Amino acid sequence: MKDALGSVQSVLVLGGGSDIAQATLRELVQRRARTIVLAARDPGALEPVAAELRAAGATTVETVAFDARDTASHDAFVDGVFERFGDVDVAILAFGVLGDQEEAEHDGRAAVDIAEVNYVGSVSVAVPISQRMRTQGHGTIVALSSVAGERARRSNFVYGSSKAGMDAFFQGLGDSLVGSGVKVMVVRPGFVHTKMTEGMDAAPLSTTPEAVAGAIVRGLARGTETVWVPSTLRYVMSVLRHVPRPVFRKLPL
Repeated sequence: MKDALGSVQSVLVLGGGSDIAQATLRELVQRRARTIVLAARDPGALEPVAAELRAAGATTVETVAFDARDTASHDAFVDGVFERFGDVDVAILAFGVLGDQEEAEHDGRAAVDIAEVNYVGSVSVAVPISQRMRTQGHGTIVALSSVAGERARRSNFVYGSSKAGMDAFFQGLGDSLVGSGVKVMVVRPGFVHTKMTEGMDAAPLSTTPEAVAGAIVRGLARGTETVWVPSTLRYVMSVLRHVPRPVFRKLPL
């Protein structure tokens, strides 16, 4: 439950290795978040981050195992987290894979793997989280989407399509939760300089994990439903969505 000043007290992060998620947690701990649950396939690898957050003031920081691909385990995983740690104010879904577009175009298994992690895994775990939050009567689910999901581009349409499905699901989930005390915030960053994009050519209007984290924290305070980072992308994508396909496919995107 948020404190008397409205500050987030407890946070569950799925994809605890995410640079964006970690930057967000640093900001939230500075703002009095005290219980942090970091979930990842290799929870042991998150111990340095956990130690950093404890040193910054978090009183309870635990790492737990979570595999987005293992959808059969998600209900039990969510039940275990809520039963062990109590109410969760914010759940951040930060896991995902970029994949190899060229490989995915020629290998169906590679394409399906991207979809299973980014879309199916998100849907599978978000449903039980939303039901638990309904029961407690409050909470916010933060879904890290991408501008790549706004319109599939030739250069990364497999990844983009997985994010488009994810984005649409969380918009609908948010609408279904109106009046329950639970909110959904969809975050649509552009190119972010992270471990995932290391070695790639930066796109225009590229940003940093810290900038995305700042936008997320501000969005949580305001109850924002959709966050664009940088905010200019809202207008850029509004234009690109309506570019005729013959023209769009010729753009260097």
